[in-house]
Formats: sequence, C-alpha cells, structure tokens
Amino acid sequence: MKRIIYQVYVGNRSRLYDHCVASVADYCKVNDIEHVVQRQPILRIKPDVFATNRSKESYEKHGGFLPIFEKENAFKYLWTHDQVAIIDADIWVRPGAANIFDKVPTNYDFGGVVEKEMPCTPQYIQKIHNYSHMQYATLTKDNLGRQIDWKWDERGGEFFNMGMMVLNKSMAYFLKNTGSPRGFLQQAKYKDFIDGKGNWKWSTDQTLLNYWLKEERMNCKHLTYHWNGLFSAIPEHNIRQANFVHFFLKDKLPARGENVEQLMEMVQ
Repeated sequence: MKRIIYQVYVGNRSRLYDHCVASVADYCKVNDIEHVVQRQPILRIKPDVFATNRSKESYEKHGGFLPIFEKENAFKYLWTHDQVAIIDADIWVRPGAANIFDKVPTNYDFGGVVEKEMPCTPQYIQKIHNYSHMQYATLTKDNLGRQIDWKWDERGGEFFNMGMMVLNKSMAYFLKNTGSPRGFLQQAKYKDFIDGKGNWKWSTDQTLLNYWLKEERMNCKHLTYHWNGLFSAIPEHNIRQANFVHFFLKDKLPARGENVEQLMEMVQ
C-alpha cells in the first residue's frame, strides 16, 4: 500500500505547529508513510472581489488568496497513492499511536471524525448545534436536486471535522471531471463557499468538503474521537486517550499554544 500524509504549514512559524508537524514526521517514519509538508501557497484560490462576503483581511494579507483552501492540493496524490491523509499542522500525534490508514478499509471512500459523535463538553455541544445549523441548514439539496440528509438530532447536523481526513484512492472517481485540485475548487457550484456567501463568511474548506461528501453519496467511515481529539472541546480524561490531539482555536490556548511544554503536560 502506498500511503502519504499531507500537511499544509504556510505563513508565520509557531512553536506549536513545529512541535505538531515534527510528531507527524516521527509517526510517518515509524509506520513507513510518506510525509509531505507544503510550506508555500500552491493553489492560491481567490474569492470574487465583486461578490465576496469575506473580510478583506482574510485574503488581502495573503496576496489576495485564501490559504484555507490549500489543503486540497493533496487531492493530486489520489492518482498515485492508495491512501492519502490530510492532517492539520496543529494536530499532535501521540507516540505509539496505531496506523490511521488501517482504520479506513479500502471499501470506504473517506474516513474522518464527526463532531457531534465526540464526547464533547456541554458548552461545545451547544457550539456544534449552532454551527451546524448556521453552516448546513440551507444545504438541503445537491446540484441535481436530490435531498441531502444531515442526520439532524438534538446535537445538530452530521459533519466531519476536516482537520484530519483519510482519503482512499476511490475518491479520485469523484474528481474525474475537474481536472485538478484547483479545478475542483473552482467549480461554479462551489463559488458561494469560496466567496463566503451569507453564513459562510467565516467558513473554511470544511463546509464545502462536507457538502461534497453528501452530494456524491460517498461511503464514509466514522472514526472515533481518538483520531481527532479536539483539545478543550472534550473532557481532559478523553483527551489523554486520544491518539491525535487537535489544538484548534489557537487564540484560546494557554499562551496561544506557544508554551508547548505546558500543553504536553495537559495531554499526557
């Protein structure tokens, strides 16, 4: 099996990101996985300046493009590898963690962790409820007019946290008419996501990708929280059991995540 873990680490350096990316590098060596870290923008996806609802700061400071869509460059490896994992630069891998690729058999197209299925704190459950209704409530039909089922319940809708995702090569089928990762993102049907229309003003690629999974009726493997443990969103005893710890919401971390030693004490 030819496997690769792809990470995007562009922009300002961070002790936290350095530490997390290094943990992924070690993990790849142990499990004989190819590791690629993209350190410069490649896709340079730009919103329509005449239609975008996004703040100018979100793209002007990056030369007019949106770095939040750089991860999709990893899609090109679906034609050369059996499995591709995309892991955010703020995810730390616990030493000794099992091989994530073995958790997503090849009869699935995609593997990830659904936020509302995590053992979250009551406060974060409320955030999931609000966020999912804001992002997905209007996405009731796909491009062909078929109904989309977000599996709503009291916690909200079913969406994957795209900070960690595993893609099997079967997903290349759903890219066959787009030509390239950039071509995929520049499809007319995704323009509103890129431009940040309405409630998508602050959205990342997460909304677009979850909609893509639903509209293509992909076969998705639901992984447990151990593979994308959201730091501060799930209780401490659960975080200590997570194989991949996701230090998301960097601005809310102690010392904005730069006191790596303190964070490591908290998760171990």
